[in-house]
Parts: sequence; structure tokens; C-alpha cells
Amino acid sequence: MKLNQIITSLLETDMYKFSMGQTIFHQFTDYKTTWTFKCRNEDVHFTQKMVQEITEQIKAFCKLRFTEDELAYLDNIKWIKGSYVDFLRLWQPRFEDFEIGTDAPCGLSIEAKGTWLNTSMYEIPTLAIVNEVYFRMAYDYDKLLDSFKKRLDAKYENLKNGHWYAGTFSEFGLRRRLSAEAQELAVQKFAHLNDTLHSSSKFVGTSNVYLAKKYGLTPVGTMAHEWIMCTGQGNHRHNPAYSNWYALDAWIKEYGVLNGIALTDTITTDCFLRDFQLTYATLFSGVRHDSGDPYEWGEKMIAHYKSLGIDPKTKTLLFSDSLDFERADKLYRHFCKEINVAFGIGTYLSNDTDVPALNIVMKTTICNGMDVAKISDTPGKGMCKNPDYVDYLNRCIDYRMKNDR
Repeated sequence: MKLNQIITSLLETDMYKFSMGQTIFHQFTDYKTTWTFKCRNEDVHFTQKMVQEITEQIKAFCKLRFTEDELAYLDNIKWIKGSYVDFLRLWQPRFEDFEIGTDAPCGLSIEAKGTWLNTSMYEIPTLAIVNEVYFRMAYDYDKLLDSFKKRLDAKYENLKNGHWYAGTFSEFGLRRRLSAEAQELAVQKFAHLNDTLHSSSKFVGTSNVYLAKKYGLTPVGTMAHEWIMCTGQGNHRHNPAYSNWYALDAWIKEYGVLNGIALTDTITTDCFLRDFQLTYATLFSGVRHDSGDPYEWGEKMIAHYKSLGIDPKTKTLLFSDSLDFERADKLYRHFCKEINVAFGIGTYLSNDTDVPALNIVMKTTICNGMDVAKISDTPGKGMCKNPDYVDYLNRCIDYRMKNDR
């Protein structure tokens, strides 16, 4: 490796990987998945030297193991069970699960194939590695970091003096961060926000479990789109238009009323609401927005809670789609009188520099030999290798929406 090792701990991933991982371990150990990397930036190219460095960094990641100190930290999280911690004590990434090459328009292709237990844990570290390698090798990194620090200082001051009010917010930027150094600077900075008497905004945690442990913060995260896609579409006996029901049912079996923020947009929020009826709406503490118009979504969720006789003030709307503090401020002021509002803010906190951030993803594309897809509330955010399957899934959703009342 030409660069220092980027991922240095297996805790250096998003919290929802452990939330989903425990349930996969207890209920879906036999599921197998394929994950596919995609760069959505049309003007970005990864050189051969970058691809080689990414390969070496992933090899180094695959040599890591959980330490007893890290396992003890996980064991103290109230909803993590000892059986899962014991599994993690034995678990290790496998470089053999990766296929890394140059056969893609951007010059970098990555696929990971294997058990869902394994491959789910590869997504976040892989994306963090790709980001950091790219920005260190394509630009003058020191200049980028200087611009990052200046912008970070300005954000902090604007929150501290009340120019923006972001309510309760967390840092969600691991997958698209400029670097490990930059993300840690952001977490350090905003951890001090809670110490000032001048700020009414509250920083509650980070999705990065390693940094949460290091700075005594709350590790934040429940479920991702992979959860709904695989539990709902990875079984040939399931109608994929009911993906949310299968996902919510398995989650409640694992956690009951704990760890309960539901993701709504995997096969559209309108379809999600067909399954998010009284039992689930009561047991889950809130819902997360990740695509579509946030105002329309929020009003729709408030109306849904009211239609079920649930007081919206007992629930939380968690916004996490392409946020900055200005947008968060406006969303908070719009919704705060009717429902609790929280924010998960990613790239804006971990990779805001003088150059545009990468728009890269790594998504589940196959589960148990079958295509899976995310439809989303925003056209273009989905990803699937088979357009025929997307058409089939859309027709299933359309039929249900028209006929299943």
C-alpha cells in the first residue's frame, strides 16, 4: 500500500450494519447476496494505480479482527445479544469474496459475493476506502483538507450562534467521507457543540461505531434498503410488493420495541404505508426519509399516524437525504410543532470541500440467485442489473396499490 491503512478497526462501519447483522445471524444465515459497486459521477475516472491501492486497502481490511475491548463495547448496547457478539468474535472478512477490476465506465468495478452475513459488512468499509484513495490520489489532499476545515468551522459557528437550528442531529458520513481524518475532525467538532450555552441544536451521535466508542457518543442506525430488499425479495415464495411486511415482521421478532426507526422508501412510501398499520406503527418509534420530497413525505407520515389514532408527537421523523444545515433548519421549523424531528447528515459533514464529492454506492443486486431492486421515491436512485425485474416489481406494486385495500 502506498497510503496508510484506511480502515483500522472492524467497528469502523455504520451502526445499522450491526442492527441488521444480528437479525441476519438469527433469522437469515443461509441467505447469499451479490453486491455491486457503482460510481454515478460521469466525469470521474479511477486510474490503474488507484484500483491497485483500493485492492491493497481491501486486503488489509480483510486481515482485521474484533478485539475483546470492541466486543465488550458492542455487548453493552442494550439490544445486542450475547450470541451475536460470540459470532463476531469468530467472524472475519474474506478477501476471496471480492472481485475487483477495471471493467466499468469509471475504471473501477467491484463485486462482493457470499453469505449475506459477510457481504453486508463489506459495503461501508469498501466505499470509505474508495473515497479516500480517490481524493488522496486525484487531488492535493492537504488543500482539500484545508478547505474542509474552513467550511467545518463556518458550519459550527452558524449552529453555535443560532443562525441555523438543526434540532437533534447525527453524523452519517462514513461511506462518502473525504478521509478518516476528516470525519473524525467533524465528529470532534460537533461533540463540543453540546458544551456551549449558545447553541440550541444538539449533536447526539454518529453512525460510525468506532468514533462513537472513541468519543462516548451514541452509535446511530437501524436498517438500510438491503434489509427490505433481501427479506422481501430474496425468497421466491414472497410477493415483492409485500417486502416491507416481511422486513418489519422479522425486525419486530428480533427487537420488539427496541431499535425502531423504519425505512419507508425501498419500494415507495405509498406501498410501505399499506403494511405500516397499527401494530407496526405503534411498535416502531419513528420512520426515516431517504428519497422524494421531504415535505410531502413528512405530511404523509403525520396524516398516517393520525389516521391510526396515534399522536404524532410520540413519534419521530428522521430525515437523511442529501441534507445540509439550511435544509434541516427549514424542515425542523416546518414540522416541529406536530412531530419530533431528527436529522442524519452525511456528506455535507464529512466531505464538503472545494471539489464535488463522489456519488458512489454499493448495493445488493442479487439475493439467493434472484434479482432484487430498490424502487425509491426519487427516480434514478434505484439500482438493479435486470430491467425486466424492475418492470416486474413495479407491476406487482401497481397491482397491489390498485387492488389490495
